[in-house]
Amino acid sequence: MNSHKDLIVWQKSMNLIVEIYRLVKLLPKTETYALSDQMRRAVISIASNIAEGKGRDSTREYIHFLNVARGSCFELDTQINACVLVEYLSEKDVATSFELLNEVGKMLNAMISKLKLKLEREGKNS
Repeated sequence: MNSHKDLIVWQKSMNLIVEIYRLVKLLPKTETYALSDQMRRAVISIASNIAEGKGRDSTREYIHFLNVARGSCFELDTQINACVLVEYLSEKDVATSFELLNEVGKMLNAMISKLKLKLEREGKNS
């Protein structure tokens, strides 16, 4: 059995955690319990839902958790953009985060598509 730790998308999402935790240290202290907290929760949600989905017994459940992780990617994207918009962070500050986030998002999209095809094939063969 392969572990969630073997998934490149999970590994990249863990790298994203490190990057977001670096970013939130740059935010003003007034954001400690607001924006920075939300960003930490969103990035942790991405990796956690990839792992939880991998641990489920069904393809349908796996797809569900990958979709939740994908939703957290959109949430995090919005939060990073907000930090730039209100000038807490610069485009340069967030460049690596956006790169990783886009990579993880594309990988999640590809996994979801492949798993949906697998479900369709299984349904036709049943």
